This record gives sequence, C-alpha cells and structure tokens, in this order.
Amino acid sequence: MNGLNPNPRHTWAGPLHGAVSDRPAIAGPDAAAKRPHDGISLLGTTALLFEAPGETGLEVQRRIWSLAREAETWPEVREAVPGVNNLLVTWREPPRRLAPLADRLAAAWEAAPPLALEGRTVELPVVYGGEGGPHMADVVAHTGLSPEEIAEIHAAPLYPVYALGSHPGYCYLGGMDPRIATPRRKVPVLRIPGGAVSIGGSQTGVSASPGPSGWNTIGSTEMSFFDAARTPPALLQPGDSLRFRIAGVVR
Repeated sequence: MNGLNPNPRHTWAGPLHGAVSDRPAIAGPDAAAKRPHDGISLLGTTALLFEAPGETGLEVQRRIWSLAREAETWPEVREAVPGVNNLLVTWREPPRRLAPLADRLAAAWEAAPPLALEGRTVELPVVYGGEGGPHMADVVAHTGLSPEEIAEIHAAPLYPVYALGSHPGYCYLGGMDPRIATPRRKVPVLRIPGGAVSIGGSQTGVSASPGPSGWNTIGSTEMSFFDAARTPPALLQPGDSLRFRIAGVVR
C-alpha cells in the first residue's frame, strides 16, 4: 500500500523495493544481458526476479507458490520469496554465469503444478466510512455507488492471500470486485493508521502498521496483523483467506 503500483503484475510483494540494475554485476560471457530470459531480471549480484507470464489469478499464484517450494530445495538458493505473479530468488554466492540459472528457473516454472495451500479463513470486522474511512467519498464519486453498496460489494468475496510484503504483516489479496476498483490517489497520504482498509486500483488490503499510502482508505479495523512476539509474527500467510464483515457504515 505504500506507493505500490495498482497493477499487480508489476507489484513486488517482498523485500525488493529498488529498481532493476541497468548493468548486471555478474562476471562472465552473459554479463551484458540486462534481461537474460523473458520474465527474469537480475537484481544486484545475488538475486533474480521471475515474473510469471499471463494475467494475475489464483491459479498462476498457486504455481508461484509451487515454484518457491521447488527453488528452496536448490542448495545454492538462500531464499525464495513469493510475490504477486512473481518470485524473488536469492543466491548464497554471486553466480559466475547467469544464463544457466535463468534457464533452470524457466524450466522449473514450466513444470510447476498449482499448489493448493490449505490455509485458515480469518473474519475481519470493518467499520466503513466515517473518520476511519476518509476516502470513501472519493470511491463513491468514482464508482457512482453509495457507501452501503460499496461496503456490501467489498465484503462479499472471500479474499485469498496471494503474498506478504510492502511492510511486515501486509497481505496482497486477490478477488476484489471490479465494480469498486478505484485509481490510486494522485497525492499520497503521508500517514494512515494500522488497520486501515483501502482500495488501490483493482486491489484491496489492510495496513498492518502506520505509514504512507497512495490508496483510498474506506474503512478501519482493530485487528492486529503483525506482532513480533507472536509465532509466526504475521497473522496471515499465503494460502490463507480473509473475509471482511460489515461492522457498520458511517456516512
């Protein structure tokens, strides 16, 4: 939510927040290639970002989860972190040649079956509008719907958690009804509270901690999404589902 692209295909959910380097630092005959493989980019000297082809959806995301499981078994891999429609793979040591690694990732993607994670379903009570939903009027103006209609549409789906990122505990959700899709704000808000329920483009999410945001906050909840003393510290994980429950609509 903190300045993220509303197009999930170009949104990274995870520890990556920098731009792709124009000049890879890996030595070797293929060092000059910025994009050694379609959908695969070099990040620094020890990471690759794999972007899945096609449109974002639960089936594609399940294959990303499967690819992460596979890549984590490779001895040279330090970490494989799923994002929305992408996967960040970090290596223990800077590889001498990039192309074989990119080819291996591409081949693993072709063989990756959808992984259906059996997660929990968490119900989240939300008060829509009022002080906790300061941008509800902007969503009303864009969609032509009433606050009550927006709340009902927003709370209707069961939202699968695709990935975690942006800030600790924040969940990238799939499944929002396109009728309430609203462009990100032209001027970001410097600070929204934890528990802010917002819409950015075709996505919705809940802020896990205070911070800046370019999304439209339509409601609020008191549920805590991250606690460093909890195991695991994040309330939700990829494969879990989130259901919003209307606790009230304030005009």
